[in-house]
Amino acid sequence: MDLFSANNITKRFANHTALDNVSIAVPEQSIFGLLGPNGAGKTTLIRIINQITGPDEGSLLFEGKPLIPSHLEQIGYLPEERGLYKKMKVGEQALYLSQLKGLTKNEAIKSLKYWFEKFEIQSWWNRKVEELSKGMQQKVQFIITIIHKPKLLIFDEPFSGFDPINVNLLKEEILNLRKNGATIIFSTHNMSSVEELCDHIALINKSHKILDGRVKDIKKNYKSNLFEIEFSSFEGDLRTLLNPSFEVKETIPDGETSKATIQINNSCTPNDLLQNLIPTVEIHAFNEIIPTMNDIFISTVNSYVSGSAEQQTNHAG
Repeated sequence: MDLFSANNITKRFANHTALDNVSIAVPEQSIFGLLGPNGAGKTTLIRIINQITGPDEGSLLFEGKPLIPSHLEQIGYLPEERGLYKKMKVGEQALYLSQLKGLTKNEAIKSLKYWFEKFEIQSWWNRKVEELSKGMQQKVQFIITIIHKPKLLIFDEPFSGFDPINVNLLKEEILNLRKNGATIIFSTHNMSSVEELCDHIALINKSHKILDGRVKDIKKNYKSNLFEIEFSSFEGDLRTLLNPSFEVKETIPDGETSKATIQINNSCTPNDLLQNLIPTVEIHAFNEIIPTMNDIFISTVNSYVSGSAEQQTNHAG
């Protein structure tokens, strides 16, 4: 079941279309990556979900019903640009914002105490926000975002400004939030985080959605039958051992062994490749080269840009 869906969303500004007929479906208790280059339209979609602005066309559903202002109580939003009051004390501000989200004072104190201890920031309670580093401020705002246990959490570049240790801390908490029932929309430029965290993604570029689906299915679809072998006991050209169904892309000496990248074509299998090599070559490692989400991101965006440019050229002609 989808907790949230946006259907055929279009949003125009004066001389710019920010979103053009974009649809996404966010399954319940999943981590959904909202990806795209700067200016693609991601932030506009996030603002529409948070009802900061409205779409010109299309519909939004929350738990299968039209999105309305009261649903904001079930949404937690951590924007890329943080917004804490610099002169207020951390604890005073966290308590105030928690109560704005519907918690009683006692509930807020109890929950904030738990999270401040978990993040080891109890000593910041009476310090002013302006005394904290950017990373420290983001920890506080992360807590305030999740404090009311919303069903839908939206994190826009949540790891910006964090060192690797705190990035891992936040990643663990995001996974725990999903485990405990939350649904998460996660916008980032960090593709390694997408691989670690996301179940599904949608890639937006120049106001259009150009790719979406389950991460594991997308990676499977972008495979190109490339394999890397590490081998020894053979100093000749591997091409002499292989039929034309196997294309040796590259061979690199690596100390006592060598590595080769080989593409399997036609209807041949990895077993066929190994059967060709094993009688002559000693195999130390054999791995399929799976494209990373970063590879897929760059390839898809570049293909879309090239296709758009070609369409414009043909139209002009």
